[in-house]
Amino acid sequence: MFQLARTGETERLRAYVEAGLPVNLMNGTGDTLLMLAAYHGHAETVRTLLELGADPEQPNDKGQRPLAGAVFKKEPEVVRALLDAGASPDSGQPSARDAARMFGHTEFLTWFDA
Repeated sequence: MFQLARTGETERLRAYVEAGLPVNLMNGTGDTLLMLAAYHGHAETVRTLLELGADPEQPNDKGQRPLAGAVFKKEPEVVRALLDAGASPDSGQPSARDAARMFGHTEFLTWFDA
């Protein structure tokens, strides 16, 4: 399942979740399907998982959130999808806001302040 999230196989993931797979399923390091899809830049998969009830604020074992991963990887469509779903730019370690500052992604800082 985690590989499906990493590679953006949206429809296969949807089918599994609709058949009963927990949408907030975590791997051994606490990464959810949403975290992996976000980090790997799969905006459609991210939106689908969010529609199916994925928690945009679920941290992994390091306290990282999907939004910070998307900011780090500079994935604007994913960042927008997570913000639209209520993800906080100030949650996690580092937060998405901190990641944007660290890597000079000023466009995201503008979005966070809007």
